Amino acid sequence: MAASGSSGAGRADNGYGSQQPRRRKGPGALATTYLVIYNVVMTAGWLVIAVGLVRAYLTKGSYHSLYYSIEKPLKFFQTGALLEILHCALGIVPSSVVLTAFQVMSRVFLTWAVTHSVKEVQNEDSVLLFVVAWTITEIIRYSFYTFSLLNHLPYLIKWARYTLFIVLYPMGVSGELLTIYAALPFVRQAGLYSISLPNKYNFSFDYYTFLILVMISYIPIFPQLYFHMLHQRRKVLSYTEEHKKSE
Repeated sequence: MAASGSSGAGRADNGYGSQQPRRRKGPGALATTYLVIYNVVMTAGWLVIAVGLVRAYLTKGSYHSLYYSIEKPLKFFQTGALLEILHCALGIVPSSVVLTAFQVMSRVFLTWAVTHSVKEVQNEDSVLLFVVAWTITEIIRYSFYTFSLLNHLPYLIKWARYTLFIVLYPMGVSGELLTIYAALPFVRQAGLYSISLPNKYNFSFDYYTFLILVMISYIPIFPQLYFHMLHQRRKVLSYTEEHKKSE
């Protein structure tokens, strides 16, 4: 449950936006209409978050503690990404259910089980770090999917989708790791979400240790996803250039 949600750039393409040489059969008309509406709404939602961040910064004159200005829409639209798992399960988007669930849940986990649950970290600048990375990436990603479904994908959006992750992905990962690290002492002190023995279920769980394991899991997962996206970038953008020349 780590590294995959960082900037969103590590999110596997949803099948309807890659424009690879091998084209897959797209969703039906009804499913396409729904997906367009969904992606437009999600694009608008993340634009609301972006505007909220800018307005709060201009009002306060400081980038500190901007999380509170976008807390509600962030929770709403990030949780709304859970529908992407359903899209895969129903087959209207040809992506892996397991991979999509893993990637979406990692973000939902950080939103609710860390940032929401440990109030003390909400003032941390690291929260703004991953929120900004998520926001920029999601505006691009959902725009990318929308235009792809409409068969009218501007090159600029495709280029941004497969280029800006180079900076945004490490930025998001750094913000997530620093936020989890900042939460550790408060989790240990409060015993948050931990279950101690003895109990009638004969089961114990240490949330503090679990968060440390989550942080460690970034070590093998982040490089794999990052280099996968670099490979995808070369593949997609080089194909686009070749296609333009052939025309």
